[in-house]
Amino acid sequence: MKKCVIIGSGLGGLSCGAILAKNGYDVTVLEQGNQIGGCLQCFHRGDAVFDTGMHYVGSGDKGQILNTIFHYLGVDKDIKLSRLNPKGYDVISLRGEHYRIANGRDEFINALTEHFPKSAVELNTYYDLIKLVAASLPMHSLNKNADMNVYANYLSKSVNEVIDGIISDPLLRDVLVGVSPLYAGEKNRTPFTNHALITDYFNQSAFRIVGGSSVVADSLADVIRKNGGKILLRTKASKIETNETEAKAVITADGDKISADIIVSAIHPASTLNLVDSHLLRPAYRSRIENYRNTVSAFTVYLKFHDKSVRYMDSNLYYYRSSSTWGSEIYDAESWPKSMLYMHFCHEQNPEFAQTGQILTYMNFDDTKKWLGTHVGNRGADYEAFKREKAEIVINALEKEVPGLRDKIEDYYTSTPLTYLDYTGVPDGAMYGIAKDVNVFGSANVSCKTSIPNLLLTGQCLTLHGMLGVLVGSLITCSELLTRDEIFRQLDESMR
Repeated sequence: MKKCVIIGSGLGGLSCGAILAKNGYDVTVLEQGNQIGGCLQCFHRGDAVFDTGMHYVGSGDKGQILNTIFHYLGVDKDIKLSRLNPKGYDVISLRGEHYRIANGRDEFINALTEHFPKSAVELNTYYDLIKLVAASLPMHSLNKNADMNVYANYLSKSVNEVIDGIISDPLLRDVLVGVSPLYAGEKNRTPFTNHALITDYFNQSAFRIVGGSSVVADSLADVIRKNGGKILLRTKASKIETNETEAKAVITADGDKISADIIVSAIHPASTLNLVDSHLLRPAYRSRIENYRNTVSAFTVYLKFHDKSVRYMDSNLYYYRSSSTWGSEIYDAESWPKSMLYMHFCHEQNPEFAQTGQILTYMNFDDTKKWLGTHVGNRGADYEAFKREKAEIVINALEKEVPGLRDKIEDYYTSTPLTYLDYTGVPDGAMYGIAKDVNVFGSANVSCKTSIPNLLLTGQCLTLHGMLGVLVGSLITCSELLTRDEIFRQLDESMR
């Protein structure tokens, strides 16, 4: 039985732990905080519950990819999904109009041709390309014979370059990238592959997780423990010890030494390299990882509503205050926030009323940098005043799109890029880790393999972030140990 130490208990660490524990590895997961889950975490304020990261998921119907992976991991029995509106799971509010993004090919195209009747042929071409690119990655399509040349081709092309080449109406182009906060899209930078994979993922079906995404973390932890693994809380990795040829152990901040045959790091790649002092990591590799840009961060207002005052919204509202869906990450004090995402928390299956909700908008790390080095709950009165001021601006802005909302808010709470940094450890509090960029060789995709043969990486910085991206990254990482053919065999077997 090989000993595997996994650094980080976010979705990447827990899903790798579950796969390897089920395959006979002696798994130990290290979590520096008091709670597992990373971006799967929920938090409570009295009887109110709030999600922090995984706000909604896609492809959860039987036979679709998320459902298949959940079943393979053995967690589907614990997770209840509440379907979002198939006729408009996402709504883009732009220039005074609402545009519905619907599930399924015909519904998707019909909903948009209501506004753009001359664009039906172009929308069919666009949809076909989305499906083609999404099918070209073996682990994303669960097809080991997928043509990766298609993916490689569109990895080097930006979202706007591809869409502009298909869609002639400038307004429709903007609407199609209206969900870009899901991948922190940047004009002339973000690869079309990000857009295609995420669009296909949600277009198949879209859901919220009943009770919040921490249910996923708890279920994965149960799988690890039932298969003999351990999860150690308040155990921070401070060093990865190596010899001349491989990694040998993880040293904790308390000085404990945990020996390992395999080490999987589920934290940010740059943070991983900070734990390693070895000639096995070439300077060029270290420099490349450390110099990758990270995505923008976020400011979030968590809303607690008065009892039975707000009807549950079975869609997500992307509200743009500017004339374009691009460039919301570039702002000044007068223009912020340029856009926001408004959602409700699903506390039970198909609720009539929402208990809580949240408003998420971009915020750059520099806006909170002056408080770097302080800790949650002890950042000072000026920080609290900063958060209140920003929250009031956000609520006032959304009130123009959702009249009467403020009167229905009983209380609210906030998080900033610093909060995200504290709870996830991701540099700059970046929402999605390393920014994928067509102007960077390989678009800044990170391999799960390092030049230390038994040190592997996993998590959102591999191929893609989000629920699907991280789970697929875990399959890729584990295939280095179990082989790709074995992963596909197990996936097939689990669905029989």
